[in-house]
Amino acid sequence: MKKFDILTPIGILVGISTLLFAVFTNAGMGSVVFFIQLASFLIVFGGIAAALLINFSSQEMKALPRVTREVFRYEEHDLNQLIDTFVNLSTKARREGLLALEAGLDEVEDPFIKKGVLLAVDGIEPDIIKDIMMAEVVAMEERHKKGRLLFEKAGEYAPAWGMVGTLIGLVLMLQELEDPATLGPNMALALITTLYGTILANLIFLPISSKLEQKTDDEVFVKQIVVEGVIGVQSGQNPKILEEKLSAFVRENGKDEELEETEELANEA
Repeated sequence: MKKFDILTPIGILVGISTLLFAVFTNAGMGSVVFFIQLASFLIVFGGIAAALLINFSSQEMKALPRVTREVFRYEEHDLNQLIDTFVNLSTKARREGLLALEAGLDEVEDPFIKKGVLLAVDGIEPDIIKDIMMAEVVAMEERHKKGRLLFEKAGEYAPAWGMVGTLIGLVLMLQELEDPATLGPNMALALITTLYGTILANLIFLPISSKLEQKTDDEVFVKQIVVEGVIGVQSGQNPKILEEKLSAFVRENGKDEELEETEELANEA
């Protein structure tokens, strides 16, 4: 079950608040208001939107709301519980046969596990099962990559469109060179567009892209455990051996945490 990821909005809020507070402490509330410029906002966002529409197909653009929702959600994976599931399936398969597993699949919520077990029950060879399941993993990675690419490209385009807005502002500023009093404010206004583009790229788009990539890596890791578990059940591996084999994934994943705990205990001693 997916839950709301509170860290994403907190990170964005902290970043924006830090910038606004820095401006406020240096120049007061009037300067904070000056940094809110609708024209600069429209140039940057309009330019990014136009570039994305040119770069991607309509089908890919339709996926943007769904991909954006994924940024604010996360799924907890209990790897120990996952291993216990396959140990139980292996025990049941050795006692009652593979066909007995189909009756208990209603208790399994993960459709990827169900698919793998059904393939095993159908008597398909382990190599073929692995190819079928890994093909689904590869397809998932490609699908996630396309969604992530929307934010990667937005992060690339944002600074460039910020610079475009700055150039527009400079051109307009040069038209009023006869009035020196306007040069400073006009220059500041022109540079705000570049600021918008840089902030959007480095606070919003690129961090979101990296977070989506991490989510994909985590999901692929879990699915690799599932594939190994299904192959172990299908080939009739001893439940203890299968448990030890799957536990190697968990130990490798938590090696850094165990190392930190060991160092803390050593320091306390």
